Amino acid sequence: MTRVQNSATEPNSPQNIENPWVEAVKTIGLSVVLAFGIRAFVAEARYIPSGSMEPTLLINDRLIVDKLSYKFQSPQRGDIVVFDPTEALQKQNFHDAFIKRVIGLPGDKVEVKGGRVYINDKPLREKYIADEPNYQYGPVNVPESQYLVLGDNRNNSYDSHYWGFVPRDKVIGRAVVRFWPPNRLGELSQQPVYPATQEEPAKQELQPAEAK
Repeated sequence: MTRVQNSATEPNSPQNIENPWVEAVKTIGLSVVLAFGIRAFVAEARYIPSGSMEPTLLINDRLIVDKLSYKFQSPQRGDIVVFDPTEALQKQNFHDAFIKRVIGLPGDKVEVKGGRVYINDKPLREKYIADEPNYQYGPVNVPESQYLVLGDNRNNSYDSHYWGFVPRDKVIGRAVVRFWPPNRLGELSQQPVYPATQEEPAKQELQPAEAK
């Protein structure tokens, strides 16, 4: 017996051949949705417009900002974070995101004196700064759910020692990778460490973890 196939199910039937323009629109639409979703919730690219994070980050460096990990853990000392302007900064008509390094965690006592940063009365060894800070600051206690952030170009950075703390809900994400320029491509993972003392060897901090 000869099998008869309904024309509606024929693989090459005109009804089953989708208009290429419709297919293109679907593909573009899906790409836009995926790109928006990734940028909104997972990661996004940022560039550095100023020298406040030198020598770690230079003007026009391009970075990938991880926006997902802070959904599961809190910012850690040494993280380079991107954040929206705080209320104090908004009052000064700042609207673009900032990028700085987390120095003080909630509950920390922070002081800058004699060219050093002190966390809970312990001097912080900072291999990444351009120069020793030439100012005095504090002591201050970092409030709950807020962070003290400083630029690595310590004497040329508009940061927490001018305008205060960054609330947790203002933090957009953590800068994790520099992808431009190619000769400086790499992970941004350096953490500050406490110097060695007679009682305790030098150790890295192990607590859970657009520039101006």
